[in-house]
This record gives sequence, C-alpha cells and structure tokens, in this order.
Amino acid sequence: MAVIVVGGHSRNIGKTSVVAGLIAALPAYRWTAFKVTQDGHGLCTAADGAPCDCQTDEPTFAISAERHGASGTDSARYLAAGAERSLWVRTQGGMLASAMPRIRKELAAIEEAGGNAILESNSILQFLQPDLYLSLLDVGTADFKESARRYLDRADAVLVVERAVAPQWQGVSLRVVEGKPHFGVRGPDFLTPEVVDFVRGRLGLMRAGPAIVAAASS
Repeated sequence: MAVIVVGGHSRNIGKTSVVAGLIAALPAYRWTAFKVTQDGHGLCTAADGAPCDCQTDEPTFAISAERHGASGTDSARYLAAGAERSLWVRTQGGMLASAMPRIRKELAAIEEAGGNAILESNSILQFLQPDLYLSLLDVGTADFKESARRYLDRADAVLVVERAVAPQWQGVSLRVVEGKPHFGVRGPDFLTPEVVDFVRGRLGLMRAGPAIVAAASS
C-alpha cells in the first residue's frame, strides 16, 4: 500500500487541487482520500473561517464519509476526481492523536482491500511516516503554519506556486529543502505532468521493493 501526504504552509493555496489532481491522474491506485482538519475556537477550518456547527466538542474527533461528489466540499472533490472513498477527519485543535487509532484502522482496511491512501494534512506527519510527502508553497501568501514549518525538511518534493513576487514569509528558510525536487505549479490545477511523473516514479519504485505499511506510534 502507498501512503501519500500532501501538505502546505497555509489554507486556500491549492492543496486540495493537488490531491484531486493526483487521484484523477493515477486512477489505477484505487485511492481512499482523507481531508484532515483541526477545528478551533468554533471556526470551521474546512470552509472560509465562518462560524459553523461542525466544531467537535464531544467526542474529540469525528470522521465522516463523503457520499456525494457534487456538494462542493473538499472531500466531495476527491470523490469527483475518482477516489473510491473520501473521508473527512476533524478534531479539536491539538487533538489529532485521539483520531489516530481510527485512522490506522482505516489504513489497515485500505491495505487489505488492495488500495492506497492519500491524505491532505501537515500534522498527520507527527503520527505517520508516509511513502511520499509533497509540500505546496505559495510565495505570495505570508502565513506559514507552524505544522508546515516543523515538517518541511521531511518533504520529498516541493511544489512552488509561481508568482512574480518575492517570498512574503518572515523568518522562514528554505535551506532544509535545498537539493530536493522543486516543481513550479500554477492554479487552478496546481499540478503538472512533471509532478505526476515524479509521483508515479516514486510509487513504482516502492512497489518494486518490499511492501511498506506507513504507520508510526504517536
């Protein structure tokens, strides 16, 4: 089973488009996609920051399966792209550990069924060692999440949104990804044939070697 994680340094920079694009470009892998969000202060991190009723107070996490590919949500976009299943994992802020037993159970079922998993998240890297981690960076967006900064050195490749501006980040060094593959991307797809070929090649190398289950203890 292959496990891919797609992360990025901020919200609304194209991470979902990358996940959906990979699902559509590599349908033979029979993807199950996970959207992982951590809610805080009554705000919905999957939407536009407006108050909503999805805040998880009790229990500390919720996992729901997307049923319709046309609802417009991120998890629906995964289904529309061709994912066999699409799951939305949401937890209280800082409580992702509480959802990990259920996530690992889902991953085990995916492996048993002969499928593969792709997760949109940075924080999941605290608990999983994926086969491939792609980090999406938009130099025109100043916000840089602590979770993205913490795991940037683990990126196998960096996708950089091409803009004619200098990086807007303060106190962020890209030295940790020097020497790693960099791909320029643009919206609305935030994906190129070169990125797809890179991912396909890495998955091919993995399948040529011993099977690896990407799971680590918290």
